[in-house]
Amino acid sequence: MKVSIRRRALLTNGALTVLLLGGAGLVYAQLGTDQAAGETAVRTVTAGRGSVTASVSASGAVESSLSRALSFGTSGTVEKIYVKAGDKVAKGDILARLDGAAAQESLTAAKAAYDSAVSDGTGTAQLYAAFIKARNAYREAQRTVAATVLKAPFKGTITAVNGSVGGTSTGTGTGTGNPQGGQGTGASTGFIELADTTKLQLVGTFTESDAGRLKKGRQATITFDALPGVTATGRVTQIEPVAATSENVVRYPVTITFTKVPDQIRLGQTATVEVITGRAENVVTVPSTAISTSGGRATVTVLRDGRQVRTPVEVGVQGATLTEITSGVSEGDEIVPPSTPSTPSTGQRTGGGQRFGGGFPGGGRR
Repeated sequence: MKVSIRRRALLTNGALTVLLLGGAGLVYAQLGTDQAAGETAVRTVTAGRGSVTASVSASGAVESSLSRALSFGTSGTVEKIYVKAGDKVAKGDILARLDGAAAQESLTAAKAAYDSAVSDGTGTAQLYAAFIKARNAYREAQRTVAATVLKAPFKGTITAVNGSVGGTSTGTGTGTGNPQGGQGTGASTGFIELADTTKLQLVGTFTESDAGRLKKGRQATITFDALPGVTATGRVTQIEPVAATSENVVRYPVTITFTKVPDQIRLGQTATVEVITGRAENVVTVPSTAISTSGGRATVTVLRDGRQVRTPVEVGVQGATLTEITSGVSEGDEIVPPSTPSTPSTGQRTGGGQRFGGGFPGGGRR
């Protein structure tokens, strides 16, 4: 009986030993599998060859590069308005008129005084002084009569009429606006506002770093929030030398003059302008996100013989998605991008990454 109990204990202990050894082996095998999986779960992209385009962008509203806020040159009561908003007019067309009866009476009296002075002659100092006074009064009366009529100074479209028949004109002059191009005042208001809708521009505010990459004459592409698929072209015509600071951000107003205006474009539409600042063709490219910069030095992680090697690189044109590499990386090199929370950690094999380059100027995947 004692022998049987002892034998049974030995058998039980042996079984436990086998189970423990088996469990340890399973754990070791699992650890080895996880380690191998970890070694092969390296996400890579392949340095390619293609085009890189660098650009900067800003938003703004479409405005005319030739506009004017027009007002009468004298005070009076509005007698007639010949136009309304949306009308197209030619240079010299009469837009509105004041009641000019009083001005015409003054002109008649001034003309009679002037004719009398001419008849009296200028033989003495007194007569000469009288002649000059009468002549000046006559000319001033002529200008006053002319100022009761508001004419279009150039061909364009009426964008606003800010008065009505029977109202009073304060006579603020010929008006202000944007007659020579460049940034418009935006705040001036005249009795009638006129703009040339065939000459359009957009004033965008670019950050300090972006403005430093711009030059006059650079080509631009303009897209419109309310018009998907509609594109206009333009060029940089003015970069303001004085910055505007808002919320501690320094920005520079830059004028983009349209060179091609689609028929759908209207004044006041919001738009985004993109200006090309650099382009490189047939160069080695890597995703811009694969490059790390520290202390002014750029590096990428290259996968060589299964090892990740931090490699200094020289960069050229830097686009939003692709960057030109001038040295440090060759076409076909496997690049390990920096880890991100969305980067898969398993299920990808070493060296089986994506290849970048070819016909994706703004960056793309093949």
